[in-house]
Amino acid sequence: MTSNLYHETYRPQFHFSPRQNWTNDPNGLVYYKGEYHLFFQHNPFGIDWGNMTWGHAISPDLVHWQQLPNALEPDSLGTIFSGSAVVDWRNTAGFQSGDDEVLVAIYTAAGNTSEASQGQPFTQCIAYSNDRGRTWTKYAGNPVLGHIVKENRDPKVVWHAPTSQWIMALYKDAETYAFFASPDLKAWTHLHDIDVPGCTECPDFFEMPILDHRDNGSPDMRWVFTSANGRYLVGSFDGHRFIPETGPHQVDFGANYYAVQSYSDIPPHDGRRIQIAWMAGGKYPDMPFNQQMSFPCELTLHRSPIGLRLCRTPVREIEQLHARAHVWRELALQPGSNPLSAIRGDLFDIRIEFEPADATEINFTVRGETMTYAVDGKTLKTLTSLGKSAPLDLDDGRIKLQILVDRSSLEVFANDGKVSMTSCFLPQPDDLSLSLTAAGGTARIHTLDVYELNTAWR
Repeated sequence: MTSNLYHETYRPQFHFSPRQNWTNDPNGLVYYKGEYHLFFQHNPFGIDWGNMTWGHAISPDLVHWQQLPNALEPDSLGTIFSGSAVVDWRNTAGFQSGDDEVLVAIYTAAGNTSEASQGQPFTQCIAYSNDRGRTWTKYAGNPVLGHIVKENRDPKVVWHAPTSQWIMALYKDAETYAFFASPDLKAWTHLHDIDVPGCTECPDFFEMPILDHRDNGSPDMRWVFTSANGRYLVGSFDGHRFIPETGPHQVDFGANYYAVQSYSDIPPHDGRRIQIAWMAGGKYPDMPFNQQMSFPCELTLHRSPIGLRLCRTPVREIEQLHARAHVWRELALQPGSNPLSAIRGDLFDIRIEFEPADATEINFTVRGETMTYAVDGKTLKTLTSLGKSAPLDLDDGRIKLQILVDRSSLEVFANDGKVSMTSCFLPQPDDLSLSLTAAGGTARIHTLDVYELNTAWR
């Protein structure tokens, strides 16, 4: 370890990345006794993909992370591919040996991906921890779910209280997923399969309330199914069958949003549904690490004129890193002007609410990369960032944006998360510039807050 570790040129300063070597999918996202656990696909031995192992980090606040020793290592059943984790509050598996509840990881053993697992298929296995995730024991009866088809993988498990059983969503092949049930995390019964167009890998499955809507005084609940690329279905689930009502839809339109997973066991007094993605495909030249996670986001479910839709916004904990603030109110943004010309830096939380008014374009340029909101007539309104575009209508005549800028990523959230764009970029290290400009006419800026951010690696 060197004194520059975590402060390298392209090292994310408030997004998780491992100390060194490769990482991809977030795994086993679970909260227990004040700690957010982040397990992740990790190659302990190289900068590129391979030797899949569950790396492990914990955080008290989703911002400051401490990397722990690797949790799950390859064995004769295979290398350790993606999966999930739960707190077994009722000790249904019988693994508890102390006062702490047991954490159980459910993962894919990827057979035939290592010399030790030659000839083995892909199967689903479990491991457990009686010391808050510090050490793990693989279940002697693994695999708990045998091979079904091809490279079946990525089990996501959730407790279904009305039927007192565990439910697993599993990727099978192509665009097909399967649902299973178990009383004890060990013996699994097939429920049904579902085909989800445009989706593959890494299922997530969870229940959440429709905000601002109650049925007989209680929250109106729905089940949400997401895939690796974040495309989602919304529907009902009775413990036996998931019936989609709407979807698949897309909430994120960025270039580097993949393998999304949300946290299990967030306490009821908090109640948030918190999601992390792998920012797949980022470039980090001459760095000791390769790849990063997205910043954690809160998912909310809303009724809209076009049906039930997810929204996605950064968790409020980002405000812990706020430093110097630059504030404007009721500003006329004319072509040729740039109110941000005096600000320089590489870490920002930018929040703006504006009316396009006479302007046809409003452009944010961050360290040489331009993000544009374009108005073309009355019907075509588009948000573009790092080569990707998303449709974005005005909300009561206005657009609201939050932009998170890190050393190697740019995440944009529009109109309270109705659209998000999660993307990596590789700016020139000496370009620390910001600009906000209008084209085609004058835009009206109602609020503009630019927060410089401190690093989370303290």
